[in-house]
Amino acid sequence: MSLKGKTLFISGGSRGIGLAIALRAARDGANVTIAAKTAEPHPKLPGTIYTAAQEIEQAGGKGLPVLCDIRDEAQVAEAVAKTVERFGGIDICINNASAIQLTGTLETDMKRYDLMHQINTRGTFLVSKMCIPHLRLAENPHILNLAPPLDMKAKWFKNHVAYTMAKFGMSMCTLGMSAEFARDGIAVNSLWPISTIDTAAVRNLLGGATVAAMSRSPDIMADAAHAILARPSREATGNFYIDEEVLRAEGVSDFSAYAPGATGPLAGDFFVPDEVFGRTDTKIKSIY
Repeated sequence: MSLKGKTLFISGGSRGIGLAIALRAARDGANVTIAAKTAEPHPKLPGTIYTAAQEIEQAGGKGLPVLCDIRDEAQVAEAVAKTVERFGGIDICINNASAIQLTGTLETDMKRYDLMHQINTRGTFLVSKMCIPHLRLAENPHILNLAPPLDMKAKWFKNHVAYTMAKFGMSMCTLGMSAEFARDGIAVNSLWPISTIDTAAVRNLLGGATVAAMSRSPDIMADAAHAILARPSREATGNFYIDEEVLRAEGVSDFSAYAPGATGPLAGDFFVPDEVFGRTDTKIKSIY
């Protein structure tokens, strides 16, 4: 199925997985709002809301760059209003924006703790809340959170409890809102990669070039997200999807294109339950 004519509201999205999802939808002819903070080029991070919008247009979609800090309720409300004014509504909400710091309790500054919770948990809640009145009017409405399965094992908490709490907060939005808005036909799901994804976070925080070489490209998440968003919203909600499993269900069996430079096992991502690794024949080495 195609996302032609659909309107996506994506938090973050000026780079990485969010941009890949935007470009995949744009190739169908979708409208995409990039609601993010990066208006000026960053010395260490690629892309701005304006370059992202330009890429969306070049890919065949319509892009709307909106400067938006999702911690600010008024800015989110304005970004949603601009989207509706420009495109006539919202069909899909992608909660992509996220902050990360992998430090223990004593090493975690409270400003960074607050940042992670304000962007990850509160931001997901707020962006969803603002989009839902418009999603209720859509034909096949979806909320997709880039958040992990709720695998409540101590190993995911012990080294970075603050970050894990913030990411699982996004997952709890999936769990709760999928039930809350089931009657409205709004699908609320999470999507998470089985392997690490070659993004700025991996290169700057999770092992640099070594782990990047063991990672897949953001395109696998984009293709998996596209498959989910094309599904009937009343039949596909409350799920914690894993990218590779989504695509295998769509008939994909060769994943080599997503990691063309990999010569050995891929790096398994955080928060992936052991049973998920057990279901794949992909060679994956846990980095945890």
